[in-house]
Amino acid sequence: MPTKRLPARPNLDQLKRQAQDLVTAHAAADPAALQRLREFHPRFGQAPDRAIAEARLGWSDALLAIAREYGFASWARLKSRLAGSGAAGDERPHHERIDDAVFRRAVDLIDDGDVEDLARWLDEHPDLVRRHVAFEGENYFRNPGLLAFVAENPIRHDGLPPRIVEVARLLLDRGAGRDRRDIDETLALVASGRVAREAGVQVELIDLLRRHGADPDPAMLAALAHGELEAAQALMARGAELTLPVAAALGNLGQAQARLAAADAEARHLALALAAQHGRAEILRLLLDADEDPDRYNPVGAHAHSTPLHQAALNGHAEAVQVLLAHGARTDLKDTLWNGTPLDWARHAGRAEVAAVLERGAQ
Repeated sequence: MPTKRLPARPNLDQLKRQAQDLVTAHAAADPAALQRLREFHPRFGQAPDRAIAEARLGWSDALLAIAREYGFASWARLKSRLAGSGAAGDERPHHERIDDAVFRRAVDLIDDGDVEDLARWLDEHPDLVRRHVAFEGENYFRNPGLLAFVAENPIRHDGLPPRIVEVARLLLDRGAGRDRRDIDETLALVASGRVAREAGVQVELIDLLRRHGADPDPAMLAALAHGELEAAQALMARGAELTLPVAAALGNLGQAQARLAAADAEARHLALALAAQHGRAEILRLLLDADEDPDRYNPVGAHAHSTPLHQAALNGHAEAVQVLLAHGARTDLKDTLWNGTPLDWARHAGRAEVAAVLERGAQ
């Protein structure tokens, strides 16, 4: 689920009112509130709605959930941000927020595609490939190492230099890939980012990172959730597992049928979310006929602030919307970020055909 952005003039009273609203909504077993707690309170994790609704929600629990909803690790960290400068959140590109001058210089050289000067800079500062920087108030990219900056995800310049693959190769040769978390994160960023694709280097970077041991399976979910199907096919060709969710997203009905019986509840849930997002109507029907719930909010990593019907509506998949409605999907559930129904999403996206289907379904 994306994190919220702090308002222009945030204050603690506003945020405390949000926490109180969350307590009230939890007491009423509001599905959106239960999903927010599942996503942003570590105590609830993968708990079902009923267990979250029946659990005691203390004031400190609500404050923690609100802080994490804005991308902060704790209420104390959020209070500290509001007490300091730039309380409304730092809108500068990530590289401009780096206080470590040595690290910042390396990022600038990456952005320039200056392989030779970067090599010299790494000679002078050999520990650089093991350093990380911290960004608070973020949905992802919270503690990246130097290698992650080759992906241009999140977007900072909306482009990549011509020699970015050489830059990535240099960093990997200097040891950036020895930290498994760094190389796996970078592969996921490359596979899910449009800039690498538009620059024509997405598949080449995937290949390079895989040769250095990056795990293709976590990157696969990132690619599918962001609609990067070329990257997904590249990951498949380089060893990613063909699971039920992957088959659902890619529209492989035969493979989805073959894997359904052995799939666990988590895989089925994810498969439903991805099938709706990508408009795989026959696979949606297969999953719903197998008693998957059309009204569950999507799982973490697959637009968890929304339901399958939201995603099908947003992406203009009229047939998928019809399948969901035929299986009883509710049209009144609101997303947890903008408080919109699937019809609101269809209208906002200019999906007139889908909006008409939803209007008929809501009658």
